[in-house]
Amino acid sequence: MADSKKKNDKSLSYDELVAKRDDLKKKYMDLRFQAIIGHVDNPMQKRTMRREIARLNTLIHQQDLAKFRAAAAEAIAAKN
Repeated sequence: MADSKKKNDKSLSYDELVAKRDDLKKKYMDLRFQAIIGHVDNPMQKRTMRREIARLNTLIHQQDLAKFRAAAAEAIAAKN
């Protein structure tokens, strides 16, 4: 199941990745508050959510770098 999430996330656009990450961050905050109150069914859920947020951040960063490199290559080509 985790592998299918990874493959699906790689095919998402930049805006979709950012929206999904922001949604996960909100859910993570809610989960943290529930943990403080003491109403968490699965304590391992915090770790998996943190890791999924980090994975999404990595994919977002990779797309940022790709855009930057493309813009730099285009600027170099235009200069020559």
